Amino acid sequence: MNASSLCRVSGGCFFLVGLLAGAWKYLQIRRDPEARASQYVDLAHRASLMYAFANVLLIQFVEHSRWSNQVNVLAAIVLEVFFALSVAGYVTHGVLGDTDNQFRRPHRLGKATIPNVAMTTFMTALIGAEVAAFLVVFLGYLFS
Repeated sequence: MNASSLCRVSGGCFFLVGLLAGAWKYLQIRRDPEARASQYVDLAHRASLMYAFANVLLIQFVEHSRWSNQVNVLAAIVLEVFFALSVAGYVTHGVLGDTDNQFRRPHRLGKATIPNVAMTTFMTALIGAEVAAFLVVFLGYLFS
């Protein structure tokens, strides 16, 4: 698979998840006396749509990159994995209804508690990996 195809498929998947999360959000709004959806259902909806369109941008960069397809695919995989992990976290909190702020301590996941070091490690990895992977793709475009 080439990098642009990976980004197209990923973008389509994120768009589909965004549409389904939008339906879920609507059902929650209909059932809530104040016509509100849970914060994490709303986040799952908006983030999925945002990542779908982020892939449209990534497609343009990888298609015009000076780097090899292998480099662009690897960078795209890193981005897609962390995008998906973020959305999966929002969906999980939406299903569990366990928090309105995943960063509030103690970090809750259902009835379990996530250690502070695990949360910090994940967020540091997410930030570092997403920024580094995007820089690879963007620099490939800039230097083409």
